[in-house]
Amino acid sequence: MNDQLKKHNKSIQKKKLRRFFPIYLMALPGLIYLFINNYMPLPGLVLAFKKYNAKKGIFGSDFVGFKNFKYLFKTNDAFIITRNTILYNVAFIIVNTILAVFVAILLAEMVSNLKKVYQCLILLPFMISMVIVSYLVFGYLSNDNGFMNNTILPLFGKEPIFWYMEKKYWPFILIFVNAWKVTGYNSIIYISSILGIDRGIYESAAIDGCSKWKQITTITLPLLKPTVIMMTLLAVGRIFYSDFGLFYQVPQNQGALFAVTNTIDTYVYRGLLELGDMTMASAAGLYQSIIGFILILGANLLVRKIEPDSALF
Repeated sequence: MNDQLKKHNKSIQKKKLRRFFPIYLMALPGLIYLFINNYMPLPGLVLAFKKYNAKKGIFGSDFVGFKNFKYLFKTNDAFIITRNTILYNVAFIIVNTILAVFVAILLAEMVSNLKKVYQCLILLPFMISMVIVSYLVFGYLSNDNGFMNNTILPLFGKEPIFWYMEKKYWPFILIFVNAWKVTGYNSIIYISSILGIDRGIYESAAIDGCSKWKQITTITLPLLKPTVIMMTLLAVGRIFYSDFGLFYQVPQNQGALFAVTNTIDTYVYRGLLELGDMTMASAAGLYQSIIGFILILGANLLVRKIEPDSALF
């Protein structure tokens, strides 16, 4: 009896394998990329605990324990890059969520024949390379030929501003550029959630005399809450990571702006390729990963206590 049951189970497994084989095959390139890009470099984390010597190699270099982390935290760099990374990401989460939900509701309520066109247009910024975005920003903010200095500021009788030397403007510029780039993509996710809401609820509300604003505040937004929480949790998991192109290419890698544009990712890049300090870059990268992991666990635990159905795990 047991042998027959085993044969039956094997037969079912083979049928499932044949049925889903095309899907496995399609997923294979992505899994290979994930393995090469995310898992193969993991042994290199030992560099964070070593004094790297090119002759001895990564694993043959002398072990120094936590000295690299001690040196990192003794400098002002650790505070600056941590502060910038966290504060920017918190601002991105708040601003982008509000704008994405707002745009999603507008598009969902739109009855124009151009609705699909608008949905495609708002996705265009997300498709543009950050290198191109950096040149677009430079076209606006260039000291000599920029649109702001040559057209906008003269209209108000203002003197030209050396944008790439004035760090006080860049927190607002970076938040604006990031919102312009990702709001369209994020709104598509919220639009799909809105379209999944039973339209009968809205029809019943309209019969009862609810205005559009009342329907949005009492139906749409409450039913969007699980999606907003999920997207926020995912963003919290990335709160110790930053868009490298946004913080490195858009400010044109200007040293005068490092105080407000230097994040953990740009610090690791400069430490690795410009300064040649592999061990410091590895220590900063490991610090980034561990704190990010702790943050997403903590955020998920908080959500699970407040609203268990919205937690990721």
